[in-house]
Amino acid sequence: MNKIGFDEMQRLQLELQDKYKNLWPPCGPEEARSKLLWMMIEAGEAADVIKKEGDAAILEKGEARARFIEEMCDVMMYLNDVLICYGITPEEVESAYYAKHERNMHRWETE
Repeated sequence: MNKIGFDEMQRLQLELQDKYKNLWPPCGPEEARSKLLWMMIEAGEAADVIKKEGDAAILEKGEARARFIEEMCDVMMYLNDVLICYGITPEEVESAYYAKHERNMHRWETE
């Protein structure tokens, strides 16, 4: 199985949006807020798996782990929808992610 990155995730989201364009509102800035709220709901569902099943169950291969991963995929799908709604490219995410990582690498240095 290939690794998946933001390029592929956004391609898949655009494919999904195109398939359901007659059912779903078009993705644009006016829809981003709704997508962000749905992302938060999905994050809550992932947290609910942690609360109900516990950390140990998620660490083991099984139903709890599969449900947790599925909920996290929902979070990532909505995250990509938000990025698409605002026209944020995978390249912009990559650049910002590396810059943020670099800042965090030095953020709490004591010397």
